[in-house]
Amino acid sequence: MKKLFIIVMLFISSAAIVSCGGNSGSTEETSAKEGNHENDQKSPGTTALTEEQMKAIGVELGVIEDKELTSSLKANGVLRVPNQNKASVNSVYSGVIKSLLIQPGNIVSKGQTIATISNPDFIQAQSDYLGVNTKIVMAELEVKRQQELNAGNAGALKNLQAAETELKTLRTLKSTLAQQIQLMGINPARLSNGRLISVLAVTSPISGVVSDVKVKMGSYVDVTTPVAEIVDNSQLHLDLSVYEKDLPNLKNNQLIHFTLTNNPGKEYDAQIFSLGSSFEGESKAVSVHAKVMADKTGLIDGMNVTAIISLQKATVPAVPTDAIITLQGRDYIFMVTRNLPDSAKKQKNETSFEIVPVAKGTTEVGFTQITLLKEIPKDAKIVIKGAFFVMAKMTNTGEHED
Repeated sequence: MKKLFIIVMLFISSAAIVSCGGNSGSTEETSAKEGNHENDQKSPGTTALTEEQMKAIGVELGVIEDKELTSSLKANGVLRVPNQNKASVNSVYSGVIKSLLIQPGNIVSKGQTIATISNPDFIQAQSDYLGVNTKIVMAELEVKRQQELNAGNAGALKNLQAAETELKTLRTLKSTLAQQIQLMGINPARLSNGRLISVLAVTSPISGVVSDVKVKMGSYVDVTTPVAEIVDNSQLHLDLSVYEKDLPNLKNNQLIHFTLTNNPGKEYDAQIFSLGSSFEGESKAVSVHAKVMADKTGLIDGMNVTAIISLQKATVPAVPTDAIITLQGRDYIFMVTRNLPDSAKKQKNETSFEIVPVAKGTTEVGFTQITLLKEIPKDAKIVIKGAFFVMAKMTNTGEHED
């Protein structure tokens, strides 16, 4: 582009020199008229090109058209993972870390063992469970014996009631111990007197990616000590801030295109699934939640995003996107202000242009919505192609010496 710009500027300057040289033999009256024309052309924000220059740099003229474009709303937000898709993994029993089977960045499945904990106290609950099983067998036999005695009027009713109470108490204790053992990750039905377990597995409660490991080998942990942090990005969504006046234009299932604020090179898609029902603080903004669709590569909880929310289609004034140039942070188009009279065209053959400020709107299929910030004649001709080079001619510091 720089080489093309230099070539175009050399062409414009050369054409201007030739034009000036060709007029050296004109009469004083003609020179005076041309001098007045040059003064008009030097007005701020204006320039002129000959037909030869326009052809050489590819300038094309057209008009502002009415186009049916999909209007859009710009909003800022942040990527969030719902709390039910985050997990801080803790052990339900105290112990010493015997093995770590994960590291940050690992993908884990729900129920997968991520660490093991050792503690001799684990054996006590299992031993009590096996012991209560034996007591229950004896209690059941005692209840049966008392029932037989009472049937033959040879036993006391209170002895039968005491035996039944003891059996119920032992069964309750067995259920309690069984639940404790299950919390350890041990199946009570698989326990035997010679095979008690002193090392317990810590498992992942969700599927996802390990974001942090909080412990190291040999660390002592209790129920308050997190072992690891796991995040499931499958439910990643956007939290967008939308002002009250724009809320009526939004609805569920509306499509959103967004980019990362610090890396706008790649575009992602999302779909609205929930509209907030209250204002966020004193900002008069409402939270809009949208689920990220398809590819989530490179997206992390907490990233800032810039989103474009597609609204309804509308017929709006629009120009080809290439017709808009940006100068000192503002947007402009070039309007044809006048063509020189035929008598002057024979000598100069120029078309004059004036820069017109505009505000850009939505862009679609190569056209961009504009709002004129300065009134111009209806059906005025504008530059629809080559506006960059017209701007180059206007900002050329040497053009006033033609």
